[in-house]
Amino acid sequence: MRRVIVVGGGAAGMMAAISAAKAGAEVTLLEKNEKTGKKIYITGKGRCNLTNACDPENFFENVISNGKFLYSAFYQMNNRAVMDFFEQSGCRLKEERGERVFPVSDHASDVIAALNRQMEREGVKVMLNAAVNEILTAENIDRNGCYTKDQQKEIAGVRLVGGKVLEGNRVILATGGKSYAATGSTGDGYEFARELGHTVREIKPALVPFTVQESWCMELQGLSLKNVEVRLMDQRKKIYQGFGEMLFTHFGVSGPLILSASSYYAKKCYGRQVKLVIDLKPALSKEQLDKRLLRDFEENKNRQFKNALDSLLPSRLIPVMVGLSGINPEKRVNEITREERNNLITCLKELTLTVTGTRGFQEAIVTQGGVHVKEVNPSTMESKLVRGLYFAGELLDLDGITGGFNLQIAWCTGYLAGRSAAQEDFLRNEAYEGID
Repeated sequence: MRRVIVVGGGAAGMMAAISAAKAGAEVTLLEKNEKTGKKIYITGKGRCNLTNACDPENFFENVISNGKFLYSAFYQMNNRAVMDFFEQSGCRLKEERGERVFPVSDHASDVIAALNRQMEREGVKVMLNAAVNEILTAENIDRNGCYTKDQQKEIAGVRLVGGKVLEGNRVILATGGKSYAATGSTGDGYEFARELGHTVREIKPALVPFTVQESWCMELQGLSLKNVEVRLMDQRKKIYQGFGEMLFTHFGVSGPLILSASSYYAKKCYGRQVKLVIDLKPALSKEQLDKRLLRDFEENKNRQFKNALDSLLPSRLIPVMVGLSGINPEKRVNEITREERNNLITCLKELTLTVTGTRGFQEAIVTQGGVHVKEVNPSTMESKLVRGLYFAGELLDLDGITGGFNLQIAWCTGYLAGRSAAQEDFLRNEAYEGID
């Protein structure tokens, strides 16, 4: 029987433990927090958007980093299989806008409870408040039976903080990234991977709010805009375009649309100033918007400009747009020139902000970067450098946009890592490959 140790009790770790136990392994899950699934509790604002019900092609389009690496894992446990798993585990689900999948109860705790029930049912031993200090390999054992730090080639177990050693011939690292450190994602898995010889690609905060240069954003703090379109422009190159909801903050902008844009920013132009162009009226062309303005102005022709935009914009946005348009706020609507009207249309269709960067890991939903996937077998999630070492979830250089895609990555990589770790040696070795 394979002895599998799973390091990390988040989404990927719990799924890996369940999968390995179902495949016949003796499984111990180590979680350094006082409970499992701490980060899951806060996903989706506490509701847990646990996957997305889109078709496979759409799923891969929404993976930012290394989507091709995920083919085997996704087709081993795709989004429909994930939904079936939770339904059969007593967590009823529902689909919402954008094919996002949530528990019917709107409580992330129900997702955690389902996973904990399955671990108990499969006989997984869960050790809480169990922080790992070192991953041990066979060459770490000297003639006296003591563990040393010699060449590392094959997994032997783990050493906990405090010195206790747990022996095992398979270790699955599912420690998460570096986002939301309060949930336990402190980046320790990256150090374990490096110590075992793995390359860790630069980690960056992703699905994170933008900071901007323009001070007028502060005047709009708390204002949410729905059904707007944004374009992220690196000079003349379009980095991202999307439609949805955004939010103004005291430091810049946030909201689902901005969070998705931030992942493309992290991937393609991290650290540079870029332009965020907001179309407040994406359903209307400039010509259609001009006709709309002419009708509104005709109805308000004797009013001052600052009082004539009530039907077009949220009240808090009007003073800012009046100022940006360059039109005298006291001017009568019937005195506004065509050129001034065109300036207003440009403001409405191309409201531009200068992105200076992003907030840090403490506000990032996921981490971009991580263990280099070229050093991991995509068919098994096993390391190509260390026998018996597997990776799952956010620790790998894998991430997607908002909408349930990142948790789907966690579920499917965890499932594949767990099942692979439980296989007999001859099956495992068949799938083993050299380094690309």
